[in-house]
Amino acid sequence: MNNTRSKVLVVDDEQASLNAINRILRRDYEVILALNSQAALEVLKHQEIAVILADQRMPGLSGVELFQNCLQIQPDAIRILITGYTDIEAIIQAVNDGQIYYYISKPWEPEELKLIVKRAVERFHLQKENRRLLTELQMANEALKQENIILHREAEKKYEFENIVGQSPAMQEVFRLINKVIPTDTTVLLIGETGTGKELIARAIHYNGPRKNKLFVAQNCAALPDTLLESELFGHTRGAFTGASRDKKGLFEIADGGTIFLDEISDTSAAFQQRLLRVLQEGEIRPLGSEKDVKVNVRIISATNRDLQRAIQNGTFREDLYYRLNIFPIRIPPLRERREDIPLLVEHFIKIYQQKMGKRIKGIQQQAMHILLSAPYPGNVRELENIIQRAITLADQDSEITPELIQPLSARTPNVIPFQPGSGHLKDITESIEKAFILEALEKNKGNITHTAKELGLSRLGLQKKIQRYNLKFKK
Repeated sequence: MNNTRSKVLVVDDEQASLNAINRILRRDYEVILALNSQAALEVLKHQEIAVILADQRMPGLSGVELFQNCLQIQPDAIRILITGYTDIEAIIQAVNDGQIYYYISKPWEPEELKLIVKRAVERFHLQKENRRLLTELQMANEALKQENIILHREAEKKYEFENIVGQSPAMQEVFRLINKVIPTDTTVLLIGETGTGKELIARAIHYNGPRKNKLFVAQNCAALPDTLLESELFGHTRGAFTGASRDKKGLFEIADGGTIFLDEISDTSAAFQQRLLRVLQEGEIRPLGSEKDVKVNVRIISATNRDLQRAIQNGTFREDLYYRLNIFPIRIPPLRERREDIPLLVEHFIKIYQQKMGKRIKGIQQQAMHILLSAPYPGNVRELENIIQRAITLADQDSEITPELIQPLSARTPNVIPFQPGSGHLKDITESIEKAFILEALEKNKGNITHTAKELGLSRLGLQKKIQRYNLKFKK
């Protein structure tokens, strides 16, 4: 620390004492001398002083009385009292009323005086730096608070109901159920295929409900192995397992007072299901490696793309947990069951992505819309969104979305029946289209179920069910 510019104010009614202290300190500090307290107070009104050395016995204001006045002008200046051995009462008063940092007894030693002043100057600058950092921290906290308010408002706006697009009877039923369950704390189970918007609906329930001012956290239960999933949700203590170098809070504890969304709940182990059941029953968790339970108050919204009742029959899902999660089930229809919503969704996604990309799009050509209406959408709304995003990326400014821009979807349409109103029952048409797409993908992948399911946005089990349902025969 550079002390050369620090100012030290020395106050004494004896000029000889002032000169002696000045000789000792002037090499390291800017020393200001004052023969009385009134002169010292004038200095304090106009200059920043790091340290004040004042003799106790002076005409007019004593050293202690000077310090009391200093507290009103420059409270951060470090105060040092110079006093005789007989001034015990003055020292006590200086500690109580003048809030002195140190006192020096007469006669003082030059080296001791230098050391005391050096430490006092360091203390002054440390206090000053701490205050600056505290101010910055307070400003940062206030900015963060304001940012959190803005982000929270944006999140609420993002998950308003107009962002869940659909006018079909199937979606109107979904909206009806959502409106019923939002004001409650009821546990919700969202049932729907991959890409139908389960998390979007879970967030809408949270951000429009009574817990909206608390956290919403989401966890894909299929994304982590059992131990890591338990650690992520319930937390762990240091040394609970290899690599656990510190205590860690789980998402249940982090989301206390808010909502936790457990996606793909069907892909969990029996051991995890048992622990989750206890959370639902007791309202408490136990971090891995801990012997203490932690009370949590969270709303649980879970989601699955599988038939849980069949999983119960197969012995892969606990029946008691199912009844705890299935208090308020909401089935989200796949896109093929609400094709009348496709034009609305296309318009919605065009509006979003032309704004994100700063590109004006005039709309979509009728032939391109017919292609979109005819597709099987194994990836549901998410797949349609990806198609529109890609098309807008490829499109020129002030142009329309053409059939060529929704490749590879449009390239496959010769193999399927284009959707046209009046050409038959919608269910028969969509099943025909779906069969054709699945069969083509299977033959392209030489019967590889895993690769085909990934390409179509299905789970392996989901694809196998469709193969059995349609009795598909394909070349390997």
